[in-house]
Amino acid sequence: MRVWYVAYGSNMHAARLAWYIGGGCPPGGMRTYPGCRDRRPPSTSVPVSLPGGIYFAGESRAWTGGMAFYDPHLPGEAAARAYLVTVDQFTDIAAQEMYRPAGDTAHLTETTAAAIEAAIAGGRATLGPGRYETLVCPGSRSGVPMLTFTAPEGASAVRCRPPAPTYLRMIARGLHESHGWPAERIAGYLEVRPGVADAWPPDAVAALVSEALAGP
Repeated sequence: MRVWYVAYGSNMHAARLAWYIGGGCPPGGMRTYPGCRDRRPPSTSVPVSLPGGIYFAGESRAWTGGMAFYDPHLPGEAAARAYLVTVDQFTDIAAQEMYRPAGDTAHLTETTAAAIEAAIAGGRATLGPGRYETLVCPGSRSGVPMLTFTAPEGASAVRCRPPAPTYLRMIARGLHESHGWPAERIAGYLEVRPGVADAWPPDAVAALVSEALAGP
């Protein structure tokens, strides 16, 4: 079975997702990823928009600063990128996002498969109480379910926190790569997100995005 893994944060950048699939430590990174059991790249990827929005909260172990989470109850639309992967790959990507220990993931595959069925049926399922352990199915594409994971709480129930500049740059590159947006549109999208809006002046977001798109 294949599913669309829908990324709305740094994994919108294909090179970033490749570390989750192939394993290893990204240049300058703070974390080494075990990778997926199936290390083949996604069959394809497409830009998508989800009802709702993203917000930044918590503390990232990989980036420092706030992490991106999807809240379907926020106004507007969340820009995202859908990758066509196997259920095993989706399970292993989720396990790495959840900081589950590497090793035998057979039980996790069964648990995730059950959660996927529940999310497809009801739109939402829970794999655990932590970050990225709430599974959301915002719909399907070409008959294949779209799935993403987020925090159990929405933006209104948490204290939002600004993301680190490096993280925001990666998201900006992912938006440009997947959606083809110019710098102005990316900056306008990011500067109003909860966690960014109260901490980053619009001109600082615009400068960061321009720098991100100009870099290698």
